[in-house]
Amino acid sequence: MRLDKYLKVSRLIKRRTLANDVADAGRVIVNGKTAKASYAVKVGDEIEITFGNNPVKVRVLSVDEPRGKDVARELYEVLPL
Repeated sequence: MRLDKYLKVSRLIKRRTLANDVADAGRVIVNGKTAKASYAVKVGDEIEITFGNNPVKVRVLSVDEPRGKDVARELYEVLPL
């Protein structure tokens, strides 16, 4: 699954276009490297997103498309910075 789509379906970012813009601006780091929106997310990847002064770091647990918004939090686990 593409990085921008993963950020949207996991509800880390509300809109895919915004996820695309954030990734292209270099504010998304996957496994220690800056990633583009087209990066293919895999289970086990560590994603760090910078929203202004609030960085968020998560580990990918699943890349399956969720069936509802209640299941979206099961796609990742939040890691300490």
